[in-house]
Amino acid sequence: MPKIIPIRELKNTASISKYVEETNEPVFVTKNGYGSMVIMSLEVYEREISKRQMLDLINDSLEDKNQSNQKVDGALFLNEMKVKYGKKE
Repeated sequence: MPKIIPIRELKNTASISKYVEETNEPVFVTKNGYGSMVIMSLEVYEREISKRQMLDLINDSLEDKNQSNQKVDGALFLNEMKVKYGKKE
């Protein structure tokens, strides 16, 4: 269940910081009964940003694939990338 606090409780920054670090869950802050902001640990923020970037790349790739209608052999493609960018293992 998400933790929701009114903005006046932001005075207790140490306990909020401890909560987000220990639980890896965000804290939702309300102002006048409406959502105002979200507080989360840096680890959770970076993870969410990474997910978003990955989804954007996947969606861009799917869009490119649908627009080009060209099929590429997977093994051939990987070999070309290894030659072009160097083999990493």
